[in-house]
Amino acid sequence: MTRLLQAGDPSPSVILNPEGTSPILLACEHAGQGIPSALGNLGISRDQLDMHIGWDIGAAALTRLLSEHLNATAIFQHYSRLVIDCNRPPEAPDSIPETSDGISIPANINPDNREARVREIFEPYQAEVSRLLDSDRYRIALSIHSFTPVMRGFARPWDIGFLFRKDTATSQALAAFLAKAYPWMTIGMNEPYQVSGQSDWFVPRHGEARHLPHSLIEVRNDHITDKDGQEKWADILAASFDHLVDEVSA
Repeated sequence: MTRLLQAGDPSPSVILNPEGTSPILLACEHAGQGIPSALGNLGISRDQLDMHIGWDIGAAALTRLLSEHLNATAIFQHYSRLVIDCNRPPEAPDSIPETSDGISIPANINPDNREARVREIFEPYQAEVSRLLDSDRYRIALSIHSFTPVMRGFARPWDIGFLFRKDTATSQALAAFLAKAYPWMTIGMNEPYQVSGQSDWFVPRHGEARHLPHSLIEVRNDHITDKDGQEKWADILAASFDHLVDEVSA
């Protein structure tokens, strides 16, 4: 069996603040732009990798700040979502996308290493998330993402979106706090995406499977492209997360 990952390639998962005392586990599936050395540059340019198709812009920095603010454990997946998307079932069409927002990804067209990407990146990352959530240390699971303001020519007006399916209460509590505290904010519920068992992993396979309060949170990436924006939104979200903890503990 030929291995995909080689010496010097990043680990499939990185855990920050493993001894954090917060009951929240933060996950960031699209934290990085890493590409296994065996895959070269996937056939795309650096500028294309830097776009929203290559990672969730600002999400990792925001998650790190939230970890600090809350003293929370966070788990990051640092390979580009173009190598394999760790918030998609491996059988989903966009798990290893041949195109993304109109841009062709040559190395993803009929790749002969699909199983290796699943086995060496997707499965180890999900196993670490499962290990953390099964430890009984965490009562809430939150996944941090960002989204592009314009996708396929359509403008997305939301400042933030909460994605959920069966657990409506967690996202509604977070949204209600933000709507009251920040009346200028445009909040989307199941925007800019809808969650399904066929297209998503974190919500159905981690949150719902364990009956944990959970939400997948999408911040519009033009808000968190620089340090000032990241710190502003970390303050905003940390306040809402603290409020959620109080509600769950009540």
